[in-house]
Amino acid sequence: MFKIIVELFLLVIISAAITPFIRRLAFVLGAVDNPNARRVNKKPMPTIGGLGIFVTFNIGAFVLLREQFPTHEIFSILLASSVIVLTGLIDDILELKPRQKMFGIFIASLIIYFLAGIRMNVLKLPFVAHEVNLGWWSFPITIFWILALTNAVNLIDGLDGLADGVSLISLTTMGIVGYFFLHTHQLYVPIACFMLAACLLGFLPYNFHPAKIFLGDTGALYIGFMVAVLSLKGLKNVTFISLLVPIIILGVPITDTVYAMIRRKLNKKPISEADKHHLHHQLMRMGLTHRQTVLTIYALSLVFSFISLLFLLSPAWGTWLLILGLLVALEYFVESIGLLGEKYHPLMHVIQKIINQKSKTDPTVEVWHLGDEKPDQLKSKNKAKK
Repeated sequence: MFKIIVELFLLVIISAAITPFIRRLAFVLGAVDNPNARRVNKKPMPTIGGLGIFVTFNIGAFVLLREQFPTHEIFSILLASSVIVLTGLIDDILELKPRQKMFGIFIASLIIYFLAGIRMNVLKLPFVAHEVNLGWWSFPITIFWILALTNAVNLIDGLDGLADGVSLISLTTMGIVGYFFLHTHQLYVPIACFMLAACLLGFLPYNFHPAKIFLGDTGALYIGFMVAVLSLKGLKNVTFISLLVPIIILGVPITDTVYAMIRRKLNKKPISEADKHHLHHQLMRMGLTHRQTVLTIYALSLVFSFISLLFLLSPAWGTWLLILGLLVALEYFVESIGLLGEKYHPLMHVIQKIINQKSKTDPTVEVWHLGDEKPDQLKSKNKAKK
């Protein structure tokens, strides 16, 4: 284990050392992100930072920690992730349409399903000792899982260090869950989570505000894809509760993605159409600075990670209470920052109605401090006595 820890630290150093070279390569290839109405950067920024993360991770997988990984699966994941990185590179240089990027992710998902054999096969239902064999549903569920998580991480990549830091927190939590809680014999899954987290940690100083290089779609798609594949591999035959764990861990990007889709649907706009009403945009509108917004979302991600650990430690009834409390708190937070718009406040309206109803049924109590003038109500009572 000590050897693995040392090599993880070495990956942090390699990632930090390789990033300046990737930055120069970005200028050579023309992979530069220019300011526009949807961007927050004020000057052209080199992108494709994720290429360094991809290279560093594979140095770890094929050189430093090669003995930890099964040959067939690691080569299959390399092939699939190469398709993802190539798709991201083309988008960062030439700018692809959303459906073209989705096609690249879909091809990589097919490689994972058919070549790597990583898929969701069985689901164990809660409260009953019964397993559901997904059968042919295994294919669409697996493909949807990969497409959804990949795009969720890509969507949150809107501020310096945001996607990098949130993914770092999520991957570290996934590694802890896989190593200490799932009791799996496939230890290479949590090790791979820690490896990717180490690569992100080495990249973070260059990506945190003020950034010197962006992840780009090269990095955001690659990180999201790897998170999806690693969580899927660790949950090959899952219980309903353990299926919730990676969803809770990735609560920040998933929440932002789901509410973005709902927001665009309510406004009768295409789901793939970009806007400036994401979580980080709303927090900045509330007056937070760039760094404060990123650190706030880091804190939210840590809260989600902590809750995911509580899921694994709670009894069945406690789990359902956690789910209910989380959903209510999440909805209240979303409404309070206006993630779906200024007019969308159903939960807050319900709470306000309950408070108003309570105030109508409770008697009005006036507080009178000794030495102050008597309230009108007390004056009238004194007159009546006289």
